[in-house]
Amino acid sequence: MTPDEIRSACRGERRALAALVDVLLPVIKVEAAVALRRRANASGRDARQDVDDFVQDVMVHLMADEGRVLLRWDPQRGRSLASFVRMVTRHRVARILEGFRGNPWSSEPTEGEQLEGLRADRSGTFRRLESRARLERLLEQLRARLDERGLRLFHKIYVEQRSIAEVGEEEGMSRAAVDQWSARLRRLARGLAREEAA
Repeated sequence: MTPDEIRSACRGERRALAALVDVLLPVIKVEAAVALRRRANASGRDARQDVDDFVQDVMVHLMADEGRVLLRWDPQRGRSLASFVRMVTRHRVARILEGFRGNPWSSEPTEGEQLEGLRADRSGTFRRLESRARLERLLEQLRARLDERGLRLFHKIYVEQRSIAEVGEEEGMSRAAVDQWSARLRRLARGLAREEAA
């Protein structure tokens, strides 16, 4: 596919999007499976059950913000689209597995008795669902108050949990500027959370 076709797909043109998914999905699936198998063998886990979740995460990562990550691919640099997507997939899987949030292997598997106890604690389940609903309302309020750059920075710093240095390099901003944005976003999110709780 050409960069123009990818751009059309990321803007939601159905035929281009279907063609793009047909190209990307097999590449992501194989690369995610290989990356997970390597990590799983070292920790004695079975990676097969997690592959689809990682494939979905990588696909969302590539297509977010009208394909911002995917549109970094430049055929003039000599790397094929498949090679670029394999590289992004490897990095994304490694990032998830090295962090705590989003990592399905961040803690030991739950023993049967513990699992039964968790099932019995329905109030905990309801609290988590209520918390998720609150978070979704908070994100909606942030979207209404932030411009495109603010939303992008919030997503990179707080959702993707990327380092200040990495975000600064990607955005062409100094570390101090990203730190200021980070503090401003944190204050705004806390203020909105307090309003929600009141």
